[in-house]
Amino acid sequence: MLLFGHPFIDFKPFYHIDEIDEIERTPANSALFTHFSETNLDIIKHMQSNHLTYALEVANLTEAIFAHNLGASYIIVRPELASHAQALAENYLFDAKILCRLENGDNLEETIIQGIDGVIYTQAIIKTSN
Repeated sequence: MLLFGHPFIDFKPFYHIDEIDEIERTPANSALFTHFSETNLDIIKHMQSNHLTYALEVANLTEAIFAHNLGASYIIVRPELASHAQALAENYLFDAKILCRLENGDNLEETIIQGIDGVIYTQAIIKTSN
């Protein structure tokens, strides 16, 4: 199980970008993060065509399928969607890892029991814009 942002584990942060030019303000070879949406397709396709490592946060299983097909390395979901997204990823053999987004006080044990690929805590995502 992958743990991003847990205080016990060293991790490389994800950089939240809202514009393509914000990528230039991130360290080389860093993992990028954005929300899946139609308005972000230009950013997503830019990351895909440049073979960057990126995570897409999705709101439902249909968006998870799109994220997989758009080459995301990580697909981030809320806890209530995690087990369904993990099953989808296993059924369709996603290359992407499913990460459940947790807050500090959320129950890590539940995601362990569900067999989710990993978790990402909010503090693992750094905003690049003001």
